[in-house]
Amino acid sequence: MTAPLLRPFPLGAVRIDGASVFARARDELLHLARAYPVDRLLAVFRRNAGLDTRGALPPGNWEDFGHPDEDAWGEHDYPGREHARTANLLRGHYAGHFLSMLALAAAGEGDPALRAKVDELTAGLGEVRDALAATGRYSHYGFLAAYGEWQFSRLEDFAPYGEIWAPYYTCHKLMAGLLDAYELVGNAQALDLANAMGRWVHGRLARLEPERRQRMWSLYIAGEFGGMNETLARLSAVVGEPRFLETAAFFDQDHLLDAGASGADVLTDMHANQHLPQLIGYVDEYELTGERRYLDAAAGLWDQIVPGRVYAHGGTGESELWGPPGVVAGDVGHRNAETCASYNLLKLARRLFAHTRDARYMTYYERTLLNHILGSRRAVRSDTGPEVTYMFPVHPGARREYDNVGTCCGGTGLENHVKYQDTVFYQGPGALYANLPIDAELDWTEPGLRVTQRSGFPLGESITLRFDALHSATSHTASAEGATSPAGEVGAPAAEGGSAPTDCSAPGAARTVLLRKPAWTAKGVTLSLNGEPTGVEAVAGAPAAGAGAALTDPSGLGAERTVHLRVPAWAAGGVTLSLNGKPVGVEAVAGEYASLTRVWEPGDELVLTAPVSLRAEPTIDDPRQCALYLGATLLLARSEATTALAFGLNGRRAFDGSLITGRTGPQLLAELAREGTVELDGTAFEPCWSGEHTRYHMYVLSADAEIAFGGNGTGVPNRQRADGSTFLDELWAPGSFPDRAAFLHRVAAVAARVRAEGLLGRDELATVLTAAAAFDGATGDPRPVAPGDVPPVPAFDGPVPPAVAIEILDQPAPSGWYTTAPRIRLRGFDIDRPDTAADLALELRVSGGDWTPYTRPVAITEEGVHRIEARVTGPDGLTGTVSREISVDTAPPVSRATVKELGASVEITLHADDGVSGVERIQWEGPGTFWGTFQEAFVRAIGDEPQVIEYAATDRAGNEEPRRRLVLPGKRDRA
Repeated sequence: MTAPLLRPFPLGAVRIDGASVFARARDELLHLARAYPVDRLLAVFRRNAGLDTRGALPPGNWEDFGHPDEDAWGEHDYPGREHARTANLLRGHYAGHFLSMLALAAAGEGDPALRAKVDELTAGLGEVRDALAATGRYSHYGFLAAYGEWQFSRLEDFAPYGEIWAPYYTCHKLMAGLLDAYELVGNAQALDLANAMGRWVHGRLARLEPERRQRMWSLYIAGEFGGMNETLARLSAVVGEPRFLETAAFFDQDHLLDAGASGADVLTDMHANQHLPQLIGYVDEYELTGERRYLDAAAGLWDQIVPGRVYAHGGTGESELWGPPGVVAGDVGHRNAETCASYNLLKLARRLFAHTRDARYMTYYERTLLNHILGSRRAVRSDTGPEVTYMFPVHPGARREYDNVGTCCGGTGLENHVKYQDTVFYQGPGALYANLPIDAELDWTEPGLRVTQRSGFPLGESITLRFDALHSATSHTASAEGATSPAGEVGAPAAEGGSAPTDCSAPGAARTVLLRKPAWTAKGVTLSLNGEPTGVEAVAGAPAAGAGAALTDPSGLGAERTVHLRVPAWAAGGVTLSLNGKPVGVEAVAGEYASLTRVWEPGDELVLTAPVSLRAEPTIDDPRQCALYLGATLLLARSEATTALAFGLNGRRAFDGSLITGRTGPQLLAELAREGTVELDGTAFEPCWSGEHTRYHMYVLSADAEIAFGGNGTGVPNRQRADGSTFLDELWAPGSFPDRAAFLHRVAAVAARVRAEGLLGRDELATVLTAAAAFDGATGDPRPVAPGDVPPVPAFDGPVPPAVAIEILDQPAPSGWYTTAPRIRLRGFDIDRPDTAADLALELRVSGGDWTPYTRPVAITEEGVHRIEARVTGPDGLTGTVSREISVDTAPPVSRATVKELGASVEITLHADDGVSGVERIQWEGPGTFWGTFQEAFVRAIGDEPQVIEYAATDRAGNEEPRRRLVLPGKRDRA
C-alpha cells in the first residue's frame, strides 16, 4: 500500500463560519436534506421490487417511475429490445447521491436528525434488496437497483444508449452512498449492502473476457460507469477483501491509463464526465497496489485538462465533450461546463494534492469551488429540489438554468454544498496545511489546539490563523473518515455515531494508539511512524478480541509543528507574513505555501496579507478574449446582449498586469460587498458565485481604440495589423513587467516594429514614447519626464510605405468562423504624409482571384475558407500589402433520420451533412432520455401512444439547425 502524504480532517472537525459566502448554499442544501421525504427517494425502488410505495411520488425528471409495462426483468427473462417498453432507465442514481449528501451533512453537522435519515434510507434500500433477492430472478442476492438486472446483461452484449442507460453509473452512485453512510456515520447495514453489491458486481464481470469489458466501457453513455473503480477500491480497503480490488481493476480502461501515463493526449471528443471519475479511482488503485502507472495516469490526464481545456470558472467541456488541447475560446458553444465534471475535477485535485503537496491543485480547487460550484447553486430555498445548474454556460449573453431534480448534476449538486469544509485544512506528520482561505474553525486535536481562520474570503485582503486551546468540553465530534471495525467484524462502527469517545485528558498528554492487525493478513507485517520503523511487534489477531500493536506518542502541545499557509495565486505585490504582530523571515510567494515551524501555543496569531487587484486573464488560445477577476472572484458582465462586449483593457494595465480603474483593491471589494456588483465603463459586473439568474458575459473582448498607458489615452489610434493584433496587444503579450526598465525597453521595440509597418507616424511615435515614460506603472498618475527618460528607437532611412488595413465589420462566432456573411472594409493611410490619403489607390483580391479596385465595403457571401488580400499604392509608386484569412459558413447542417422496423420496436439512425465546416455533432432526446450526443443507432420500443424524438445537428462553425421531430406512431395508430 502507498499512503498519501497528507490527509483531510474529519468533516466534523472543521466548521464553516456562518458569515461566509459559502454558508448560504450550505444552509439551503441542509434545509433540503432535512425537509425532503425519504419515501420519495425510495419510491422507484419499491415500485420495481413490488413493494408498497406508501403513496409517495418519485423526485421526477430522470428519477421517475419506469414504463407502466416495464417489468423488473432478469438477464434471462428480458423480452428483447423489440418488445421491451421502458422509461427513465437511470432511476436510482439520485437516491444514491441523496444518501451521500445525508451522510456528509450528518458527519459535518453532528445532527442526529440527519443521522436518522441516513438510517431510514439505508433500511429502505435493505428492504428492497431483500425483496429482489426473494424473487430468485437475479444472479446474486446482492443485486440492488430500481430496475431489473437486464440492463447489465444487455451492456455485456454492447446494447447502445437508448436501449439502456449507464447501469453501472447508477450502481456506483448507490454503492458510493452506502459506503459514505458507513464510513461517515457508522451505519453497519450500509456496509452489508455495499459488500453484497460488490460480490454481485464481481460475479458478473469476472466471467467476461478482458476484451469484452474494454469494449463495454468504450460505449458512449451506455458504458458509463462513474467511479466504480474508486468505490470498489474503497470497499476493498474497508472490508479487507482483495477480490474487490481485482474487481476495481476490471473497470480500468487500458487506452486511457496508457495515454495518461505516457503523456499522449487522447481526450478530444471524449465524454468528459464519463472518464473523469475513473481518474479518481486510479488514485485509489495506486494507494492499494503501489503501481505507479495509476498515479501517473491520473496526474498526466489532469495536465491535459487543466488549464488547456478549462474555462474561466473552472468548468470543462462543450456539450459534455472535450475539445482539442489548448483550445478554450475556440470551444465556446451554448452547452459548456457540465457541473458534474467540475465536481469530479475537484475530487481529483484534492487526491493528487494529498500525494504531491503541489499548490497548483489547490489553486484550481479554490477558483472552481468559489466560482463554478458555489455559483451553480441558486440563491433560493427549496423543499423539493437542489436548485443547481447542469451546464454553467460561458457564451455571450448566457443564463444559468437552475433546478435539475433527478439529473446527474442535480445529484452531484446535492453533495457539493454540504462539504465545503472538506479541503480547507489538511494534515500531515507534524504539519497543518491551510489550503483554502475560507472563514472556518478547526479542532486540531494532535496538539490540542483550535485554529480559527478569518479572511472575509473572497471579499478580504488578509488571512488570519488564530490558535487557541482546544478544551474537551467544547469538542465537536463527528465520524472519522475510514472508521475501523472492532473484533474483525465487517460493518461495525468504531463507536456510536462513528466517532471515538471524547478524550478528556489534558492537551499535551501522552496517548496510546491501539491498532488491530487483522487476522487475515499474511507474513511480513510492518509498523512505521512518519516513515520510520517503530520496533513495535505486530501480532496476528486472536479470534475473540484480536491482538495488535500499541504505540505511544509522547508529543503533545510542546512539540514543534509546521503550519503551511497557501498564499493565493491572485495575491498582488506586497504579500507579507507576520506572527503575533511581528514580521517573520519566511518567503511568501503567490501560488505557493509559506511554511513556519515552531511550538504553536494558545494565543498565537499568524497573519498573511494578500492584496487584491482587478485582473484581465486572456484565454489560452485567443489573447483578445479575457475574463475579469477581482482577487479570487470571477466577474460576469451583466448585459442582455448576446454578442461579445468589448472593453479597453490593455490600455489600463499596470506593470504587474492588473487593471487600473481609479479605485484601489479595497475600494473595489467594498463596492462589491455593498452593491453586489462593481462597475467598469458603465457596465455592472457581478460575482460568478452570486447565485443570481441574470444574463451575463463570462468573457469580454479586449479592444482598445487608442494607445493608452494606465488608463491615460495618448490620442494615437491603436491600429490593427493584418492579423488583427495591435501595438497594445503585442506590448502586453508577456502579461506583466518586472520593472520600469523592462517595460520601456519593450515599448521601444514594439513601437519600432509598428512604425516600420507604417502604423505609427513620426509625431505619433514621439507621443507614444513620451506617454510611456510618464507612466508610473502602478496608479496611472503621470510622473515627470526627465531628459533621457524617453526610450530611444532606431532611426529610419527612407520613406515609410503607405499601409492598408483589412477591417471586418462583423464578429465571428466563438469557433472563429463567420456564421453571417462578413463585410470587408479597407482603410489606406500614409502615416507620414496624411495629405496624400485621397491619392491612395486601394485594391482587393479574394481567394487568388483578380485584383479589383476597392471603393466601398464588400460582403463575402461565398461559403468556405478565403484568403483576403489588400494592396495600397501611393502617388510615388510605393505599395503596401496585407492579407488575412477568414472562414465563412452561414448555413447549418442538414440532418435526417432513418428508421428500421424491428417488430415491437424500431432502430433509429441519425445522419447529417455539412460541406463547409463539417458536422460537429448530432444531438437528440426522446421520452425518458436527455439532450445527448448521438453516437450510434438506438432502439425505441413502440408504445400505445406516439413518441416524439427531437434531433438537430451542429456544424464546426457553430451553426445549429432548428430541432427536427420524428414521430413514432403508437400501437393504436399502427392498427
